[in-house]
Amino acid sequence: MTQHDSTARTALVVVAHHRADSLTAHTARRAAARLEAAGYRIDVLDLHAEGFDPRMNTSDQPDWGNRDKTYSDEVHAHMRRILDAQVVVAVFPVYWQSVPAILKGWIDRVWNYGFAYGRSKPRLAGKRILWLGLAGATGDDPVVAGMQAVLETNLSEGIASYCGFSQSTVGLLTDAEDRPQRVDAEGNLLVGEAVAGADREAQYADFDRRAEELVDMFVAEELVAS
Repeated sequence: MTQHDSTARTALVVVAHHRADSLTAHTARRAAARLEAAGYRIDVLDLHAEGFDPRMNTSDQPDWGNRDKTYSDEVHAHMRRILDAQVVVAVFPVYWQSVPAILKGWIDRVWNYGFAYGRSKPRLAGKRILWLGLAGATGDDPVVAGMQAVLETNLSEGIASYCGFSQSTVGLLTDAEDRPQRVDAEGNLLVGEAVAGADREAQYADFDRRAEELVDMFVAEELVAS
């Protein structure tokens, strides 16, 4: 965790990718740097690097008759990191128009009954979250609009709003692959030639720019709200 003065707000940056050299991890690092430059104290939670187990177990299974159930030590440590943060930024590759299993499992186990929901006054009330999803689809692919809608329904309505977050923003970052791909009208996947040289540099420079714009807009919205 990067140290700042005691008045700094904390941003929990959650990374859901198994490779440290992935575009997802790169995007998370740039997002963290952007937030740090805006004055946030940064807590990076790399789910794979920290060995988080996404599988539900009996210790962390919700007890609908006891919202004050004591969950596992691992889950309580993650709960504390969420409580200590004013904003959460989740960075992940989009799998089947959803989040990877490790991120979904983190939500299942940690955003648990009695903690994230199940109380008349949500413990996470007032927090804000930015979901940065990396998609291989090209920006002009018709599938993108539906993908955005599905992610917003699942993540913003189905999870964040239900858990009391005051704001949830889904930022869909298309063109994450160096080979353009799309599904045609007959359902065939069309994969183009890999971009290289100056074209590749331009593609990923634009990708970084769009990611930073999403983070900057998220920060600016908090300043307006406050």
